[in-house]
Amino acid sequence: MRREAFKMFLNPGQKEEYKRRHQNLFPELRKLLHESGVRNYSIYLDEDTDTLYAYQELEGDGGSQDLGNTDVCKKWWAYMADIMKCNPDNSPVSIPLPEMFHMD
Repeated sequence: MRREAFKMFLNPGQKEEYKRRHQNLFPELRKLLHESGVRNYSIYLDEDTDTLYAYQELEGDGGSQDLGNTDVCKKWWAYMADIMKCNPDNSPVSIPLPEMFHMD
């Protein structure tokens, strides 16, 4: 199983809205993530900088960052675009983070 981490950026003052939307994650997106091998997916917030840190474990070759061509992912991006820093296609600005240490 592979591990990936990346960071994204929340717009100031959007913490509660971000949490609310993720508590109501589209069922079809949850299913797609699971079918794509995404496991143990967590997102953390640094409240001092509004930086989101995401972590996921992946089975197979893909991951959540590879689903941008799907309709459900594009729908989610559009839904989230008003509360996050986004690229012109509404995808969240996302920066991969290299693993520096791991302990089982």
